[in-house]
Amino acid sequence: MADPQKIDIDYVANLARIALTDEEKKLFSTQLGDILGYIEKLKSADVSNVEPMAHAFPVYNVWDEDEPVAGMSVDEALKNAPEVRDDMFVVPKVVE
Repeated sequence: MADPQKIDIDYVANLARIALTDEEKKLFSTQLGDILGYIEKLKSADVSNVEPMAHAFPVYNVWDEDEPVAGMSVDEALKNAPEVRDDMFVVPKVVE
């Protein structure tokens, strides 16, 4: 696997905007080294007869047809609202 000593875990943590303890740095450095090691193994795979693709399986139109369906009633939509007035949700004022 990749040598964890060669991975600048502080730099990676800074890019990810996370603060790590010394224990986490040691653990994640090892794990990241293992991941990079597996990537190196994948580089040795012969893919010369494999056609480049964006998806593992053919992708066709994945959208369902638009069909109108009955919506929920006003009472059903508002049944869990903490406060209701004139068939509308009441929310705190956010703009002066």
